[in-house]
Amino acid sequence: MSMTMTPGDEAGAYISGIDLNHVSPSDVESIKAALGNYGVAFFRDQSITSDNHIAFAMHFGDININRFFTPLADYPQIAQVLKEPEHDRNIGENWHTDHSYDQIPALGSILVARELPDSGGDTLFINMFAAYDALSTDLKSKLQGLTATHSSRHVFGAKAWEDEGGSDKTGRLKNSDAATQDAIHPLVIKHPFSGKPALYVNPEFTVKINELGEAEGEALLNEIYTHAQQPQFMHRFEWQAGSVAFWDNRATWHKALNDYAGQRRLMHRITVQGVALHG
Repeated sequence: MSMTMTPGDEAGAYISGIDLNHVSPSDVESIKAALGNYGVAFFRDQSITSDNHIAFAMHFGDININRFFTPLADYPQIAQVLKEPEHDRNIGENWHTDHSYDQIPALGSILVARELPDSGGDTLFINMFAAYDALSTDLKSKLQGLTATHSSRHVFGAKAWEDEGGSDKTGRLKNSDAATQDAIHPLVIKHPFSGKPALYVNPEFTVKINELGEAEGEALLNEIYTHAQQPQFMHRFEWQAGSVAFWDNRATWHKALNDYAGQRRLMHRITVQGVALHG
């Protein structure tokens, strides 16, 4: 098979001519290049087994077993991202970057479609390379040297569940007592694969800018968030049977749309461990 890569209009690249059950070293390097330049690699018409899902992920690094997601039986490396017909809430419904609350954040996540609703359930991605590039020169200068604190406590912790008053995510998420992670990362990072600058804050897990007062830091974060959510940086991925998305958490935000009430959606996710981030 001959691999071809077609950049998306706003974020990501569509890769065809590859069977993810059998990847070569050159395939791996091409996918890394796609992640380092476009942020997401999209694949269609795959029939990847759970064993090969794991094997594919391990070409890119160690597997980071998620502490909060219920795993697939017999495959602790694979997290289930599930919404049953009776559930009101979905998982990942707010803009976020996976594992930014870890000291060594994740490289990326590989999501495989297993069961899809008749319609809906797409995922939106934002290209944080493009969002950074479009900032004014003055704002780019202001962001240099700033760091932000990221946390899991307010999303996955016990108090978060108490504040929700008994969420129907119970049973799909677990280990609220493990939500003790706080991490500090630069606001602007150099991507480990390409060296390209990217914004590295997100609305779900970033809690403050460390070098600024609370009000000034919150205003700056809100300015970044408003800027990043412009349509020219955003791509909507329509899931189909056999679809796989491999997004780089150092270069993207994503959110799962909750527009398929009364239907089941099951995805299998593996998260790949990354490296320390530098500005």
